[in-house]
Amino acid sequence: MSIRATDEQGFRELTETYRHELHLHCYRILGSLTDAEDAVQETLLAAWKGLDGFEGRSSLRTWLYRIATNRCLNALRDAGRRRPPEPVPPFDPPEPSRRGEVTWLQPYPDEIAAVEPGPEARYSAREAVELAFITGLQLLPPRQAAALVLRDVLCFSAAEVASMLGTTETAVKGILQRARASLDKHRAHTAHCPSPQERELTRRFADAFTAGDLDGVLSLLTDDAWLAMPPAPHEYHGREAIAGFLRVTMAVPVEGFTMTPTRANSQPAFACRHGETPAGLMVLTLDGDRIRAITRFLDQK
Repeated sequence: MSIRATDEQGFRELTETYRHELHLHCYRILGSLTDAEDAVQETLLAAWKGLDGFEGRSSLRTWLYRIATNRCLNALRDAGRRRPPEPVPPFDPPEPSRRGEVTWLQPYPDEIAAVEPGPEARYSAREAVELAFITGLQLLPPRQAAALVLRDVLCFSAAEVASMLGTTETAVKGILQRARASLDKHRAHTAHCPSPQERELTRRFADAFTAGDLDGVLSLLTDDAWLAMPPAPHEYHGREAIAGFLRVTMAVPVEGFTMTPTRANSQPAFACRHGETPAGLMVLTLDGDRIRAITRFLDQK
């Protein structure tokens, strides 16, 4: 039976195979789990409604990626979906080093296994879901981000990418050249720590943080470390700026604050709680035997 002749249940079974990788694809472009889920739902609905127009010139997977990519590009044009409301802190924070642009960023659960890229991929599955990579994509023009993910992560051919984006192969080459150069500026390349070293470093961080040991936390940071707190735009760059922020927050007594080890975006993370109340997710970016970035997602439940 042809794809176009399938019933709704048969279509669901055919497309379920691709749901996770489409979700990851949409997350990379949109930077938000919530928006990615919306985009996947819209993709599958559009594919079902447009099934009669599927001529089989490409694979079902390629066709679904084309729809998903364009749904993501449409979402990026809708500025209202991009910026969540800025939270109001229960204290007076010091002046930030800068105000971050990507306040809609959300973490990606590690229990959702990353799809392994093809042999031509420029980025490994781990690299292509790290926070620095996802943030860098958000700072690119949307078509550049889409082209880079399709070509350099998913290994679609230049011809396939051109077809998906409604342009030419020559234009795709130019788009990719600009996207790669821009992404390299935004991304910091870090080595992946061996597991024992990673566990020891993250344990020491959690012990110091929960004990309110500011000096202990600062001793584990690189000189150029930074701290961000999506959806708040405040970012603190360098040990001195981070110290100023943590000095204020640690001065506010918190009963029963705990940090449970987990992982997100292929990075070590902690699920934070105040007693029984969820208090966000803290993701660490490591650089050798030090911590280069702390990203605390304030609204994770």
